[in-house]
Amino acid sequence: MTKADIIRNVHERMGISKSDSARFVESVFDIIKETLAGGEDVKISGFGKLNIKEKAARRGRNPQTGEEMKISARKVLTFKSSQVLKKSLND
Repeated sequence: MTKADIIRNVHERMGISKSDSARFVESVFDIIKETLAGGEDVKISGFGKLNIKEKAARRGRNPQTGEEMKISARKVLTFKSSQVLKKSLND
């Protein structure tokens, strides 16, 4: 599913214009991005939790050459689904 599909679904389900649907969806995504960038978790009841984790720098290998290299520290986005979502997917 793409962002355009989400906008179309909001338009169809809510009965609002596509431009209003697009603004709504964009606003929700912007709020989520800003919250995560600010270091806070995003918890959506019945769906799951998004959070940022820090990964430390480490040594690795280039799989093509076998040459040892340094993998820099970075932040990664993680998602943990709620029990409600897990149950709905498995029933």
